Amino acid sequence: MDTLKQGADALFILLGAIMVLAMHAGFAFLELGTVRKKNQVNALVKILVDFAISTIAYFFVGYSVAYGVDFFSSAEVLAQKNGYDLVKFFFLLTFAAAIPAIISGGIAERARFHPQSLATVLIVALVYPLSEGVAWNQKFGVQAWLKGAFGAEFHDFAGSVVVHAVGGRLVAAMMGRNDPGFVYNGPLAGLVAVCAGSDLMHPIGALVVGGVAGAIFVQLFTLTQNRWKIDDVLGVWPLHGLCGAWGGIACGLFGQTALGGLGGVSLASQAVGTLMAVAWALGGGFAVYGLIKATVGLRLSQEEEFDGADLTIHRIGATPDRELTSSPP
Repeated sequence: MDTLKQGADALFILLGAIMVLAMHAGFAFLELGTVRKKNQVNALVKILVDFAISTIAYFFVGYSVAYGVDFFSSAEVLAQKNGYDLVKFFFLLTFAAAIPAIISGGIAERARFHPQSLATVLIVALVYPLSEGVAWNQKFGVQAWLKGAFGAEFHDFAGSVVVHAVGGRLVAAMMGRNDPGFVYNGPLAGLVAVCAGSDLMHPIGALVVGGVAGAIFVQLFTLTQNRWKIDDVLGVWPLHGLCGAWGGIACGLFGQTALGGLGGVSLASQAVGTLMAVAWALGGGFAVYGLIKATVGLRLSQEEEFDGADLTIHRIGATPDRELTSSPP
């Protein structure tokens, strides 16, 4: 029976990992469908390379930082419990790799390839795992302090704050001022917000949380693009940063039994935990990207942006044959 249970646990986590991994294809398709044709090759390559780099950084450093676990053991040890520990790593890796994928959308068409790859190493190896360890592995006693002070730990079931808000705030730390365009996506904003309390909220509560998130994204994306002229190509900061933070706080409201939830959460813990994650992400973002900007530089030159990242970096266009044979409309 133990073997059967261990196998079922490993399979369940593996299926979850596969679904989150599929989300990275969604990141790629969304970015490719939004950027101009002269940047599509770079967008796809960046998503793929970011995942590869994230795997190495998380395997050797990040996972140990977050959970105090490493894989420098024999194959016999790693194969115990039907390989559950390795499957769990794969599952959590798909979340860690989502951070650079989220950032990629905010700096599409703007950032140089190799400096952003360096940023991915630092973020996935250090910045994200420290925040992840606090929320999901009792690091530094923060959860115990929140429970003692407010009656419940910070709750983020599927990453509204740990993944989305942290990724969004990292983007916020490095945005300049231009005027890119993007067709905003309300349903995605709702999904981001519902992650934190998806295991606690009543379906009607989840509907309200998602609806509010959609409104937040529409209003704030319009404001940041049209009035503040913030350079955020895919609207990553309002979508992941603000809607993720809203989801973390909303879990403390709609997770309460009084509003149809299962209970066991505290609004104060959710607010404090969310603000701490936001502060850490902003600090980490300024540190990582400030260092890169001061040393090797991050942004493409105006001429390189005009030519497009595909030709500037990869020396190939997305559809070279079509460009040569097609006639103008």
